[in-house]
Formats: sequence, C-alpha cells, structure tokens
Amino acid sequence: MKLQYSIKEFADKNFSEVRKIRRHLHQYPELSYQEKETGKYIAKQLKSYGIKHETGWADNGVVAYIQGKKTSKKVIALRADIDALPILEANKVPYKSKNKGVMHACGHDVHTASLLGAAKILHKLRDQFGGTLKLIFQPAEEQFPGGASILIKEGVLRNPKPVSIIGQHVHPPLPAGKIGLRPGQYMASADELYVTITGKGGHGALPHTCIDPILITSHIITALQQVISRHANPTSPTVLTFGKINSTGGATNIIPHEVKLFGTFRAMDEKWRSAAHKKMKTMAESMAKSMGGKCDFNIVKGYPSLINEPKLTGRVKDFAIDYLGKRNVVDLPIRMTAEDFAYYSQKMPGCFYRLGVANKSKGIASPLHSSTFDIDEEALRTSIGMMAWLAVKELGN
Repeated sequence: MKLQYSIKEFADKNFSEVRKIRRHLHQYPELSYQEKETGKYIAKQLKSYGIKHETGWADNGVVAYIQGKKTSKKVIALRADIDALPILEANKVPYKSKNKGVMHACGHDVHTASLLGAAKILHKLRDQFGGTLKLIFQPAEEQFPGGASILIKEGVLRNPKPVSIIGQHVHPPLPAGKIGLRPGQYMASADELYVTITGKGGHGALPHTCIDPILITSHIITALQQVISRHANPTSPTVLTFGKINSTGGATNIIPHEVKLFGTFRAMDEKWRSAAHKKMKTMAESMAKSMGGKCDFNIVKGYPSLINEPKLTGRVKDFAIDYLGKRNVVDLPIRMTAEDFAYYSQKMPGCFYRLGVANKSKGIASPLHSSTFDIDEEALRTSIGMMAWLAVKELGN
C-alpha cells in the first residue's frame, strides 16, 4: 500500500506537468511517418528526467529504459503511440491544433503524455521495484503497415526481451476516472479493399453498345455481402463496408469505362479472414466476367486481430481494482475497430485496456476520429498513476 500511495501522490503532483505536455502535443500534431518533432520532444522530456533512451526507431520512435534497483531479471514493456490524423480540428480551446488539417483526434497525445508522466514516476521510485521497464513511444499507428510491425522487425521486442506488454487507449464512452478491458479477442483485423471494375463506356441512351461498369459494381457490392451472410460463421463477428465509389469522367447520359471501389474488411478469426479474402476475390472477378467486364480485386492486408492474453488481462484487472476500486473497472464488449498493438499481442502476452475520458457535464463526449474529440483532462491523473501501478505490479513488486 505504501508504493500505491507514493504513486498516487506523484500522479497528483505531476498532473499539471502532464497536462502541459498533452496540450503541447495536441497543438503540434504530426501525421504517421512524419512525427519528427514529436520524437524530438519526447526525447527531450526523457532526458530532463534522466531516463536512458534511444531515438530513431522506425525513424521517429523513441524507446526508453528504466531499471529497478531491486534484484530481478524480469522485463515488461509499456507502449504509447505518437501520431495524429488528417482531420481539421473544430474545437475552440487554447490548445487547438496549430498544424492545419492535422489533429490528435484519436488521443495519441494523451497516450504519449501519460507514458511520459508514468515514466517520471517510475524513474523516481525505481529503488522500490526490481526488473526492467521498456517504454515504447511508437510512430505510425494510424497508417498501414503500422509502426508496431516496423519496430518489431527492427528488434524492439529483443535485447532485452519483454515477457509481456501493456498499452492503453482513450475511450470516450467511459467517464474519466474509469478504465475498461476485455480478455481474449478484443479488436478486429482490418484489411483495405481496392477494386477496379472495367467495362466499355459510351452513350447512356445506347446501353446495348456498352458494358456498364456501374451496373456490374452494384451487383458486386450486393453479392459480396453474401460472404458475410452465407459464408461467415454467425458466431464470428465480420464486417464488410464499402466507403467510396469513383467513376472516370461522368454525366447523366454517359456510361463510364471504369469504376473504382474502396472498402474495408474486418474479422475476428485469422483462418476465416484468409478464406474470406479468396471468396471475395473469386466472387467479384467471376461476376464481372459473367457480365462482360473485368474486375481487379486488390486486398491490402492490414492489422491482425488484437488478442488480450487472458492471464495477463486478469492480473491487470485485479491490479486496476486495487488501484481504482471495483466500480471504476468495467468489462468491455468486442470492437470491430483495429489497432496495430495487435502485432505485439501476436508475439507475446499483451493487454490493451481503455481509459475513460468523457465528462458529459462538461460537454466532453465526442467520438474518436471526430473533429470535436477532446478529453476531460482529469483523466490524466488516472492514466499516469494507472500505468505506473500496473508496471510495478506486473514486474512482481
């Protein structure tokens, strides 16, 4: 209890500083693979705390190390993502984004500030625990192939090798002061679909002289939903959504030569995911051919499904209840959104939990990836203390 009290005391003491860090990051967001200044800022903060760190991971990422002074060889990792989204911020706040058209609309500023705050606490309390903490400030979560996959290829999970990894993500449906989690499969895989349907263009009044790619496309969109309704196991959540259709040229009386279709496919089962890819491609190409056209069905394989290792997640839940109280730790349903933290959880036991950030009385409840997303900054007290507490407990202290 003494260690928990110390962590809570430091979390309150460092709250203003962490809020300042979060606001700085929010004002100067950078897109995936462009987080040069963000990486420099993180390194500067770590240096001011006296924490050993390395820069240049996936170009803009930073990895830091905190060595406990008690005897232990155990290593665990904590992860925060650092990139922003191409969204024009609509909030009227003093810390509004200064980079027009770029915004921390997914809360990565919160994740980064929280891990920096936790790092400062853990570094100060390192004589009270043993083992090594590897802190991963990861770029490019928002864009394929995902910064996690790049860091893993570069060796971020080696030398020293963590036995487990923990990450957190803001969650607008939850009030500030609470966290949520789910053991087992939690988030979906996510693949991008790029489809080109080619026909024969011509005058809209003379359809018999043309091969209409718009008509073919409409049949393909409808038919592909059968992949979900008649091939997917009803107990395995699956989503197929087409979000964009473009045709070349265009007028009310013109049948175009070509149509481009863009979509996303999401699943919770890797075997079914692979089988669905083949079924969709075969169905679309066969249908186009049967109607006299041609279909190029390109699937860009994205993030895998995210699995929270049950034993680790169970421990995290118990630790969280000890720290926050049972009423502030909730169970979450499956989500069909995706996260590249999944790459870590495919390699080792991982736990990805959610941080409540909403406060409806303050009008703070906008969803992620929206131009009005913001947080109740009181959530930072919870986030920095929670991460520090989970780290020392998972190390076995």
